[in-house]
Amino acid sequence: NHPLLTTHDALHTAHSPQLTDNKIPSLCSGQPGIPGTPGIHGSQGLPGRDGRDGRDGAAGIQGEKGEIGQPGVPGPRGDSGSPGMNGLNGEKGAQGECAVAPRSAFTAKRSESRSPPLADQPIRFDVVLINEQGHYDADTGKFTCEIPGVYYFAVHATVYRSSLQFDIMKNGHSVASFFQFYGNWPKPTSLSGGALVRLEPEDEVWVQVGVGDYIGFYSSIKTDSTFTGFLVYTYWQNSAVFA
Repeated sequence: NHPLLTTHDALHTAHSPQLTDNKIPSLCSGQPGIPGTPGIHGSQGLPGRDGRDGRDGAAGIQGEKGEIGQPGVPGPRGDSGSPGMNGLNGEKGAQGECAVAPRSAFTAKRSESRSPPLADQPIRFDVVLINEQGHYDADTGKFTCEIPGVYYFAVHATVYRSSLQFDIMKNGHSVASFFQFYGNWPKPTSLSGGALVRLEPEDEVWVQVGVGDYIGFYSSIKTDSTFTGFLVYTYWQNSAVFA
């Protein structure tokens, strides 16, 4: 647009400040101007990077104890431990019952006799019906205890020709006494009696009539007089015989 510019003018133009917005640049600086009005807030910037971890704080006060939790699932069974030491021996137990119960029993009767027995002497029941243990002696009429316990003895007597009174004796003392009056009846009558007796080994039991006219013990082919005894129970665990 300016063809007639000289070289000097062109160089001067190249080194001159450029015009901006039609403003003429000042050749010297002026005084600072009045601050402008604050600008509007800009849009929010991007989040910054995380900062470094802070130092550990002081330990806080211990809190209250919490509630008991639910039981956990049982764990697997552990291995068996080693056998422990043998314990002390226990006290001796009570003595047990005898495997086979002791036995003692007999029955004997008087043989036929027309004469009455002698008073204050054992009556001989000389015909043995049963005496497996041999505790009754038919020669003496006495039963001898070998097994301690309680026995039952019974006497059945046929009474004829006179009244009868007899005793079951233990070691010379009367245990039980029985009496039957005879009134000159044409046929015999009977008298029976029995008692429980507690015996120790070597005790003796027999039957005898008393002194007087009451000796009407009678026996014949058709009627008998018998003496029976047997062990009811034994208390062997308290006896030295079975110790």
